[in-house]
This record gives sequence, structure tokens and C-alpha cells, in this order.
Amino acid sequence: MVKIKRALISLSDKTGIVDLARELKKFNVEIISTGGTAKLLRESNIEVKDVSQYTGFPEMLDGRVKTLHPKIHGGLLALRRNQEHIQTLEEQGISLIDLVVVNLYPFEKTIRKPGVSIDEVIENIDIGGPSMLRSAAKNHQSVAVICNPHHYPQVIAELQKNNGSLPEDLMRELGIEAYRHTGQYDTTIYNYLSSYFKTNKTVEGFPVEFNLSFEKIQSLRYGENPHQQAAFYKQRDKTKGLIKARQLQGKELSFNNILDLNSALELVKEFKNPAAVVVKHNNPCGVAEDKSLARAYFNAWKCDKLSAFGGIVALNRKMDLATAKIVAKSDFLECIIAPAYDKEALGLFKDKKNLRLLELDDLSIVDEPEFKRVSGGMLLQGKDLLTLDTNNLKVVTKKKPSRGQMESLIFGWKVAKHVKSNAIVFTKGTKTVGIGAGQMSRVDSVMIAKNKSGKLSKGCCLASDAFFPKEDAISWAHKAGAQAIIQPGGSIADQRIIRACDKHKIAMVTTGIRHFKH
Repeated sequence: MVKIKRALISLSDKTGIVDLARELKKFNVEIISTGGTAKLLRESNIEVKDVSQYTGFPEMLDGRVKTLHPKIHGGLLALRRNQEHIQTLEEQGISLIDLVVVNLYPFEKTIRKPGVSIDEVIENIDIGGPSMLRSAAKNHQSVAVICNPHHYPQVIAELQKNNGSLPEDLMRELGIEAYRHTGQYDTTIYNYLSSYFKTNKTVEGFPVEFNLSFEKIQSLRYGENPHQQAAFYKQRDKTKGLIKARQLQGKELSFNNILDLNSALELVKEFKNPAAVVVKHNNPCGVAEDKSLARAYFNAWKCDKLSAFGGIVALNRKMDLATAKIVAKSDFLECIIAPAYDKEALGLFKDKKNLRLLELDDLSIVDEPEFKRVSGGMLLQGKDLLTLDTNNLKVVTKKKPSRGQMESLIFGWKVAKHVKSNAIVFTKGTKTVGIGAGQMSRVDSVMIAKNKSGKLSKGCCLASDAFFPKEDAISWAHKAGAQAIIQPGGSIADQRIIRACDKHKIAMVTTGIRHFKH
């Protein structure tokens, strides 16, 4: 146990500090503090000594120098069991400090401010705070360090339980967390400044070193399977994306819910007109775009009603009552995410206690690198943001697609981009009628899309995420009733594929763009 006799408190986030300081005073702890923190404590009738009074030096350089002083760091770093250290402190008139309560300048909050200047950013790089945290953490056997208000209740409970002392295991835990906290703080500063000044060394467009910082925001019941533990993390410097969604009702989100929500959200962002996406097991099973959101949802759900059971729905418009009435009649759904909800629509769902409703008003596409974990390493790639330039489409068959077919092909191409490879999408107008996903051979995906669509495939358009290596897929497309095909081209079998399309009087256009999604 370590008896707390003297504490140094210097905070940007002052949440809960008055309660902690009052508890410290109950045990006659001397409190040293700075600026705004000292002012708050005095206003709360808590006796406090200014750091400048304690050190004998005023705060200077607009507050840049106030705690960088031997009387502070000597009192933190001295080894209590080392007689030479103690003697040195006595000779220099330095007192021991047993507790440091510090959190750092709000650098993350500052860099999120619209139009923030680089001067303001730099002024919000804390120097004294990290120094005190690290000094205290290095000597955690004798000095307690708190950098997160979340720990105040635990510390208060231990002080009460141990008559003003703290146990060494808690101090060790707090010390280690201080290093995590300062490490994340420095990483955020490094990422911002290296990006701003463009100093991060790159080789062929990618950084030589790649650092990300995440904070846990939610424990999950389990991962993809019940025997796997899981948690949800937020990237510390990001303010957009699924992470900002607000849950309005329903059970806690699961690991698989979050994955599927992200897939549905990324796909629905592709469309400017009212659109709906139904995702199941990280693949779309129905997608539609329409002037009416209600029709868009109905057409998306109708594409594969069987697979839609237990699915995830994403909308790119406010959920209105007309759409909600159709959704309410659908079979069981896990989650719905939309930019907003009419009050009447929410009222219609209030009895569906298990249905998770999420609201995300910002559907802008976030251009950020994608990474996939592999054993012992990571793969990093740019986001697939390439869109079709219709001027670059090449009609390679004798038959040309009609204007309506071209619109349907482009719609299908957008969907195929979000379907696991090998991907085949059958469309009519701006709705899917059959989707074949995740197969080892492309012809299997065509056959699955045909079976999913049934009679609806007659007269459809077909989008493929990559080229056709053999004519067999074209034969199955013809059997399904496909009238037009869009695909990247680039296979050594291209001429045979074109001849097969000409034989079956199928129009085909090539894009030169592949959209594999593994």
C-alpha cells in the first residue's frame, strides 16, 4: 500500500475531479494544481496550492512552461527506498508527490475543428502533461497516476477502503495505462503532422511504416461464432462512417451485424436516387433504385425473399411511413440503417423489440485505405472508388445495347462491385433479379443467379465483376434469357466470348475495370 500525502492535478477534461479532490482532502492530502483546474477546485471550496507557488517559478511562455521543473519531476521520479535519492530531495528542498491526475490537451478535438489552423493545432500539443504521466508511470511502485476520469470511482473506493492508501496492483495498472494513453496521443500527433506536412516516407505510394490507433467502444457478445470473443473499436482520428451511427432501438449489435451493416452502407452510397439494399452474410441479396423509396425497398426485398430473412437493410433516404409499412410486412430482419426516420415510421416498429434501427445522417463516401489482417502481417490497399466513364465503354458485339439496357448494365456494375467474387448480377431496369456470389468458378455464379431469378431472368442484363475465361458462362446466360452483358474484358478468350455473344444475339460492352471483392 502507498499512502497518498501529496497530489498534483492538472486537467483539460475536468469531469469528476471535484469529487475526487474532496475525497483526497478527507485524508488530508495536499493538492497542487495549475490554471483552470486550480480555479475550479477553489470555487468548489477545496484548498489548493498553485504549481507556481510550489516550484517558486511563474508559468511562462503563454503556459508552455509550468510543470517542467525539478521540483515536479524530482518529486515524481525519486525512488523511495533509495536513500541517496531521498537525501538529494532534502538538500534541494523537493517534496515527494504520490499521486498525479493529468489528462492532455484536446489534440484530437482540435484537429476535427473545421478550418483549424496549423498554429492552433501545434499549440494543442501537450508537453508537460505527457512528461508528468510518464514520470509518474515510470515510478508506479510509489506514485499513482490517473489519466482517465473513468478510474476516479475505483480510486475513491480504494482510498475509502484503505484509509487514504492505494494498493500496488492498482497503481501498476494505472501506470501501464498512462503509457498506452501517451503512446496513442503521440501516434495521433504523428499521423496528423506527417499528413499535413507530407513528410511520411512512401515507397510506390504507400508509407514505409503504417500506424493506426483505436479505442474500444463496445464489448460484443461474441465474434463470428459463439466460441470467439470479440469487441468493437473506433479509429481515434475518424469522425465519419458507420462508427457514427446512432442506434434508436433493438438488441445490442453483434459482430456479424456490424460487418453486414458496413457492407450494406457502402453499397447504398453508390446511388443518387432513392435506393435500398438487403445484405445477408456480407453479400447483397437484393438491390434496387427507384423514384420511390418504398418501391426501391420492395424490389430489393423481392429479388431474393428467402435470403432476405434475417437480413440487413440500408436505405439512402429517410425512412418514410410508406416504406415502413412495406418493411413491417417483410419477414424477420436483423437491422435497418437509414439517414433518418419519420416519427410515424418509428411508431410502426416500436413493437418489434428485436429489430435494430440505426440512424446515420452522413452517407458521404469515406476515402480511406483498406487493410486485411494476415498471419504475422497486414495487406493495405486503396479503396475501390473507381467509377465508370460511359464514354470509355466499348460495345464489342454486333448487337448494341439499348439505352434502357445500358442504364441497367451500369446499375448492375455498381452492385457487382460490392458482391464477393466471383460475382454475377442479373438486373432489370434498376433492380436486381438474381445474384450469384462467392463461387470458385464464374459459370457457377451465373447458374446460381439464374436459379435465384427463375422466370424473372428472361430479358435481363448481366454484370460480371471480372472477365469470362470460357464460353460456358455465356451459354448459361443465354439459357437464363440475358439480353446484354457488361464485363471488364481482357481475357485471352475475349474473341471466343464475343463470338459466343454474337451467336446468341447478346449485346456486350467492356469496361476495362475489374471489381474483385474477396
